[in-house]
Amino acid sequence: MEIDWAHLRAAATEVMRHAYVPYSKFPVGAAALVDDGRVVVGCNVENAAYGVVLCAECGVVSSLHATGGGRIVALSCVDATGEPLMPCGRCRQLLWENGGPECLIEAKERPLRMAELLPHAFGVEDLEAVTGETPLPVVPERLAAWRGRGTVFVHPDLSAGQQVWTAYWERSAGDDADAETGVLEEGPSWDDPAEAITWGLARTPRVVVVDEAGTIYWAGEGEPPLEIPVRWGG
Repeated sequence: MEIDWAHLRAAATEVMRHAYVPYSKFPVGAAALVDDGRVVVGCNVENAAYGVVLCAECGVVSSLHATGGGRIVALSCVDATGEPLMPCGRCRQLLWENGGPECLIEAKERPLRMAELLPHAFGVEDLEAVTGETPLPVVPERLAAWRGRGTVFVHPDLSAGQQVWTAYWERSAGDDADAETGVLEEGPSWDDPAEAITWGLARTPRVVVVDEAGTIYWAGEGEPPLEIPVRWGG
């Protein structure tokens, strides 16, 4: 979906002028593009009991659901001068819930993905892991101390003449240069590479996919590193 950032910022600036900010004198406006093409807006609303202030992004999320729901694709949040403003921590969580890791937030240099603004986010997957609805892959207890370190490499393999996907967790890659090398854990086989990537992300934010041609892709969290510039889209 094409994003007209100028239109979004203009909508955010217009609604900013309706902000109720008698205490801070800091008006904020926000406008979001929804996956069905509509635009929803919100402004900050303060209260004499300072702690119950409503951020502009709160208004956006309320408007999103009040007008039919959907997913937020992109959001522009502006200050009194109409310049891009970063959402606070609470609002980043709201935007993650209603837009997900690929939702784009306007910033002064370039739009940023929610995965960059809220790395290692808490989401519905964490709840489902506890309730058992969609359990995440289990990291063996003996390896729990290594979680978050090293790199998982996902690659194709053959099983009974059919292509499958497997993975292994390397303990040195991504750690200090002088870290001890070695494979921490070898994964099983999957028909879908997405399952192998999920297995990897349960272990470390650094996940690399090597396809049949030997091309290397980044499937980890955050922006791809310089040495692996292309994100996996398989």
